[in-house]
Amino acid sequence: MAEKIGSVWAIDIGNTSLKALRLSNETGTLQVIGFDHIQHGKILAGTGIKEQEKQELIALTLRQFVQQNDIGKDEIIVAVPSQNSFARFVNLPPVEQKRIPEIVRFEASQQIPFDINEVQWDWQLMTEPGAAEAKVGIFAIKNNVVTAELEHFSRENLQVSYVQIAPMALYNYIVYDRPDLTRSDTQATVVLNIGAENTDLVVCTKSDVWQRTIAMGGNAFTKSIADTFKLTFEKAEKLKRTAPMSKYARQILQAMKPVFADLASEIQRSLGFYSSAHPNVKLAKIVALGGGTMMRGLLQYLQQSLQIPMERPDSFKQVGLDVSLSAAKFHESVCDFGIVYGLGLQALGHGRIESNLLPRTVARSMVWASKTKYFVAAACMVLVVSALAFARVLIDRASYASRSAVREKIKSVLDSARKAQEALSAEQAKAAVAEAAINKELSLFKYRDIVPLVNETILEQLPNEKNNPEQASLYGAFAAGDVQKVKSIARKQRKQLFITGMTVYYTQDLNNATFTNLGFDRSMDVRSIGSAGGATGATGDMALQNMMIRGGGATSKFAPPSRRGQVGGRVAVQETQGGEKGFVVSIVGYSPYEQIRELVNPTGAKDDASKWGLVTRLAHFDGNSPFELYKKGDEPKNFDFQTGDVDIGAQMPPGIGVIKMVDSKDTTGVRILIDPMTKEVISKQVRADETGKKETDRKGNPVYQANDHWFVLNLKLKWKDAPGQPAASQASVSSATSTPINTTAPAAPATSFREKADRRGGGESTVE
Repeated sequence: MAEKIGSVWAIDIGNTSLKALRLSNETGTLQVIGFDHIQHGKILAGTGIKEQEKQELIALTLRQFVQQNDIGKDEIIVAVPSQNSFARFVNLPPVEQKRIPEIVRFEASQQIPFDINEVQWDWQLMTEPGAAEAKVGIFAIKNNVVTAELEHFSRENLQVSYVQIAPMALYNYIVYDRPDLTRSDTQATVVLNIGAENTDLVVCTKSDVWQRTIAMGGNAFTKSIADTFKLTFEKAEKLKRTAPMSKYARQILQAMKPVFADLASEIQRSLGFYSSAHPNVKLAKIVALGGGTMMRGLLQYLQQSLQIPMERPDSFKQVGLDVSLSAAKFHESVCDFGIVYGLGLQALGHGRIESNLLPRTVARSMVWASKTKYFVAAACMVLVVSALAFARVLIDRASYASRSAVREKIKSVLDSARKAQEALSAEQAKAAVAEAAINKELSLFKYRDIVPLVNETILEQLPNEKNNPEQASLYGAFAAGDVQKVKSIARKQRKQLFITGMTVYYTQDLNNATFTNLGFDRSMDVRSIGSAGGATGATGDMALQNMMIRGGGATSKFAPPSRRGQVGGRVAVQETQGGEKGFVVSIVGYSPYEQIRELVNPTGAKDDASKWGLVTRLAHFDGNSPFELYKKGDEPKNFDFQTGDVDIGAQMPPGIGVIKMVDSKDTTGVRILIDPMTKEVISKQVRADETGKKETDRKGNPVYQANDHWFVLNLKLKWKDAPGQPAASQASVSSATSTPINTTAPAAPATSFREKADRRGGGESTVE
C-alpha cells in the first residue's frame, strides 16, 4: 500500500505536451495545489523528428517545468505509455495466503511475454484477503523503457518515487472520482483516453479492470489531412486545430472521415471482445479524455456509432482547487489531466491500483540515501560529544592550575564588562525616542507607492499581447521598432491606443470631484498638455499630500462647457468629510483602429473578456485590486467619453501626431499630421483614386476620408484601501506627455496589486 504523504507531483510526458498535477493531503482533504501544461516545441511523433531531437525536446520541456514550479521535497510519480507496458489479471488456484507471492511469481513468468529478468514487474491482489478465489493483477514494463523514462528526470536532478502505467492511472481516477459509475461488477464504465499516437481503452467495474491499447490517435487525423492536401505534418496539424473556423471545414472533415470510421471500428471491435469474454457485464457509459476529444464532431460520431452514452468531463468531483490557482485555466485542461490525477491518487494512498514499477535498484538506493543522513548525524554527534568531553578535561585542569593573579584579572574584566553592559542598557533606553522621531519622518512616504500603481493599473488595461493576443505580432513589432511589420497590418485594423496625455489626482470626495480640463487645440502645435490637479486645503494627511506625478505646462486654447471649473491650471474640487476617496483620471490620445469604441468602451461585452475594452477591463478588477471603477453608468460627472476624427483644422486635444508640410500640384504648404513612427497620414484628408486624382461630390466639393480618431476619457477610480479618516486637503497628482505611450509592451506577470505596491519604491514618477 502506498505510504500517505503530504503532497506529490504527478507527471505525464506525452507526444504533444507535459501534463503535471500537484495534489496535497496536508489539510486533511484532497486538494490541487499546483498544475502545469507545457506544449513541446514540436510534436514528438511528427514527420522527420529523429530520436535525438525527441530527447532534446523532452529535456527542454521538463527544464521549463522545473523552472516554472517549486518541486521542493515533494515526491514524484510518473506514467509510462500503455503501448510499452503489460497488464494481465489472472485467477489463482486455492492456496494459503502466505503462498500467494510464490504462485504469483510462477504466473508472472508464464504470462509476461518477455524474459522475467528483462522487465520490471509488480503485482496486486484484486480480491479481499481470504476470499474463496484470489484474483491478482500482474503489471510489467521492459527495463529499457523504464530507464529511458527515468533518465529524463535524472538529468534535471528529479528523484522519481513511483512509476505506473497510464491505463491503471485512469482506473484509479474513475474509481475514486466517479464512484457512481463503478458501484457494480455487472455494469461497467469505459474510459477512453484519445492521445496523439494511441488510444487507451479501459473498462472499469467495482473490482475488475480490463485495458486495451488502440494504435490510433489524433496524429492519424493529421496524417490523413497531410496526405489529402499534400501538406507537411506541422501544417496539417495546424489546419486540423483550426478546422472549425476554416472556410475549408467541409473538405477537412471529408479528409478525416475515414479515420473517424476506422477509430470507431477499432473501439467497437475491442468492446465486442470484452463483451464476449464478460457476457454478464453491461457497458453503461463512456468517459472520454485526452486531447483528441477536442476534435469537433468526434465524440458525437463515436456515440452514434457505438450506441453508448458518452461524457467528456469538465471538472473533477472529489478534489478541491487551491484558491491561489486559476480555476478557468485548470478546467481548460481537465480532459488532459485524467492520467496525472490517477497517478497522484495512488501516491497519496487513494488509488485502487497500488503497484509500483520503479526499478528495485533505484528504490533500494533511495531507501539507503534516506538513511544516510541519520548515519552522518549520529557520527557527528559522537564526534562532538567526544571533543566536548576532552575539551572539558583540559579546561578543568587549566582552571585548577591557574594562579590567583589570573583570577583577579578575570574579575577585573568581568567588572568592566558589567559596567559596559549598564552603559549599553542606558543607550538602548534612548532608542525608543530616536525610533519615534524616525517613524514620524518616514510617515511622509506612507502612500508614495499608490500613484505609480494607479498609472500602472490603467496602462495594463490597454491593448497589448495579454489583452489582445490575436495581434501579439503587431505589439511585438511596434516594441521592436519594426516599421515594415507594423505597416503590414492595415492601419484601421490595428488595435492600438496611443496616449498623449493623462492626469490623475487624489480626492477625498469622488462624487463631487470634477474632471481635469485637458483642453482642446486648433493650432495643432505638438507639445505636452497642461497639468492639473485638485484644490488644496489648510491641513491634511502629509503622506497623501506628497503623492505627485508632474507633467507639462501647455495652455489649452479651447475648453468645452462640460470642462468648466479650471482655475490657474488646477481643478477646484469641493471636499466633503466622509466622502468616498479615490482618484480622478483624465486621459487623451488617439487610435488608428476604425472602431475606437471597441477598444475603449464597447457595448454588450458583458462577461466575454475577449470583447472587453480599456474601460470594461477597469470595471472587472479582481478582488486583489485596491481600486474599482466608480459609478460608470451613473452620470456624466462620474464618467465621460468623447471621440472624433483626427483633423488638423478642427478642435481636438493637442499633442496628436507630428505636423508635416507637403506640396502637391494643386496646393503649396499643406499641413498634415503623420504617425511619428510609421510616417503614415493620420489626419483627415481628401480621398483620392489610384492615379492620385482627388474625389469630389456632385457639387464639386472634395470628399474627405477619416483616418485616426482622437479620444478624451474621464473616469474615477475608488481607492478601497484609502486611509479611514478623511483628510482636510487633497493632493494633486498629474502627468502628461506629448509622446504617445507605447501600448505594445509585454503584459506584466500575474502579480497581485498588493505585491506590486510592496515592492515599489517611492518618489516622483512620469508616464513613459
